[in-house]
Amino acid sequence: MDRYQKVEKPRVETPIDENEIRITSQGRMRSYITYAMTLLQEKGSEEIVFKAMGRAINKTVTIVELIKRRIVGLHQITAIQSTDITDTWEPLEEGLQTLETTRKVSMVTITLSKKELDTANIGYQTPIPADQVKVSTDLDYDGEGSPVGRGRGRFGRGRGRGRARGPTGSNSAYFFFLSFQINVISRPSIFSPFFCSI
Repeated sequence: MDRYQKVEKPRVETPIDENEIRITSQGRMRSYITYAMTLLQEKGSEEIVFKAMGRAINKTVTIVELIKRRIVGLHQITAIQSTDITDTWEPLEEGLQTLETTRKVSMVTITLSKKELDTANIGYQTPIPADQVKVSTDLDYDGEGSPVGRGRGRFGRGRGRGRARGPTGSNSAYFFFLSFQINVISRPSIFSPFFCSI
């Protein structure tokens, strides 16, 4: 497809209800959670509807589960669908024809409500027990990935431990050499390439 370029279609803007939140893969989770909790707690909305497509579905499920653990008594209905999206590709060279490709994209619609919803619906979920809800005004969750706020840094190696806490001064080189010898004696196969290169 390096001889084609994708034709960007103008987006058809459909009206969005005040209680509808459309989740995208680029948006920040904290913003979505804050807005949803504002609708339910401060603006008095009885229900909110989350909609997402494709890669944003995982993020949407995470957001909904976090909100259910912050507000007591939320009923949930989940609906899963798929839609066909047609992409048009124009050729960059003469003699080639315009191509159209069709792909299926998954969609999810999750409704959270303070009132009881249709319990006969196949996607209905009862509210989680009140003892599992942590009612709080501040959010412990600040972004993408795992909700845990501490631990691994930017490159996944955990937090630094600072300077060595072993012996200092002239003895520190001796202890390093001694621990190196113990490793060589206990696992000589690991260090054999090291000694062959000397």
